[in-house]
Amino acid sequence: MKLLLSAHALKTWGARIAASVPAGALSFVTAEDALAADGPCDAEIAFMTREVTGKSSSNNPTPELQGFDAVVRKSPGLKWLQIHPAGAERPIYRELRGRGVKVTTASGATAVTVAHSVLGALIAINRRFPLLADAQRRHAWEPRLGERSPRDLAGQRAVIVGMGPIGCTIATLLQALGMVSVGVRRAVAPQPPFEQVIPYERLSDMLPRADWLILCCPASPLTRGLANKAVFDAMPKGSHFINVSRGEIAVQADVAAALQSGHLAGAYLDVFEKEPLDPASPLWDLPNVLISPHTASHSLGQNEAIFGIFLENLARYRKSEPLRNDVDRLG
Repeated sequence: MKLLLSAHALKTWGARIAASVPAGALSFVTAEDALAADGPCDAEIAFMTREVTGKSSSNNPTPELQGFDAVVRKSPGLKWLQIHPAGAERPIYRELRGRGVKVTTASGATAVTVAHSVLGALIAINRRFPLLADAQRRHAWEPRLGERSPRDLAGQRAVIVGMGPIGCTIATLLQALGMVSVGVRRAVAPQPPFEQVIPYERLSDMLPRADWLILCCPASPLTRGLANKAVFDAMPKGSHFINVSRGEIAVQADVAAALQSGHLAGAYLDVFEKEPLDPASPLWDLPNVLISPHTASHSLGQNEAIFGIFLENLARYRKSEPLRNDVDRLG
């Protein structure tokens, strides 16, 4: 077998990958060398690691990502591609699957770190930390007393759209705070620690009782534009919004308008319709809003967790066993 990967990934993990298979069973080709070479690439499998995507976004692919995509497209014998994100929405993945290439994600590798980001942001927004930080910068002593006091989190209801590893981990953490979680997904079946699981078509029924709307679902025709003016209007005044899914699932102008009017009391936004977020966007300056540059999943251990999934799948591939996180099987 020949494995396609970046020069950085080969330097970082090449020895460990080689040690995981019998001697002589695997050879390597870097994307950089394959891109520079004339003719097709003869890779059978490929591992797209985080530094390949780098700072790319759906509307702003970097040269590294464009180069890797070009090599994958000129690899007629490619049978399997392991990617590092939890979702496989990019058009090239559909293109490859149409060619019969197995595409597997790293779903589960970042569930804990994303859930920790959500937990930290939720507590910070509820406890008014952004407002306190603003007062600190102004050297202003502004106690949160009376009507300005934060609500207790215990008993608040979070509607979590998407019940993959991230959504389930978030619900578990919120349960420890005494919060109630309602899960939203296509297939309805009871699943602890969710108090209730509802289908997408019943989301509007739950919104009037939602203190928090948390998006952690994949982008699809069903979910794109899901968080819009009608959804925010249906939520109680003073509710909150969190998006750690994909930028196109929320209508950004509607998010800003709901926050500017005060209908939404706060938000944590990790993803945006266009990235980087425009410096002129009003979202930057809104009170009680936390913005992160698509980094909710990042941690020092993230790449190792993703690598572990690749090694597990490599062993499965060699034994002709079903691959973990196979997009076609999951879909």
